[in-house]
Amino acid sequence: MTFRKRLSVLVVTMVAALSLTAVGANPAQAAPPTSTAAPTSTAPITGTFTDAAGKTGTFAGSFTPTKFAAQDGNLVATGTLTGTLTDSAGNAVGTVDQSVTAPAAIAQATCRILDLTLGPLHLDLLGLVVDLNQVHLVITAVSAPGNLLGNLLCAIVGLLDGTPTAGQLAAILNFLLALLSGL
Repeated sequence: MTFRKRLSVLVVTMVAALSLTAVGANPAQAAPPTSTAAPTSTAPITGTFTDAAGKTGTFAGSFTPTKFAAQDGNLVATGTLTGTLTDSAGNAVGTVDQSVTAPAAIAQATCRILDLTLGPLHLDLLGLVVDLNQVHLVITAVSAPGNLLGNLLCAIVGLLDGTPTAGQLAAILNFLLALLSGL
């Protein structure tokens, strides 16, 4: 798996992990609006919560990352979460505009094990003729919890990749945020 693919998976996972922070959000605990630097990139965030009537309310908003860091060897994202909490009757019951720090991790990755292309093949075995057109064989391993063989094969394939540590990845992502803010 290329670094670009890993980075894409990381960003998607970060957005998914941050969307879970809206579950159970209480507008009474929302911090007052804080000012941040100009938005660099935003991701839509949706979630649900239990409203005062005991029914399901919704949260709709966005997350703007401002910084990535390594905490205890794990990658975390810090940014501003803004949005509106709407109860089950459709009434806005509060707004959120606060700084949030959440773990960012690669959820599921795939790695290419084999990509084999055979051209057309003609065999004549003592009068038995076998003609085979082009064959394209792709074997991909999926790395995720419970996928023992996929995890093993992806680990073997990635032995020489030089996977970055959480700190190195945080530095790269902070550099990308700085580039985006300059656009």
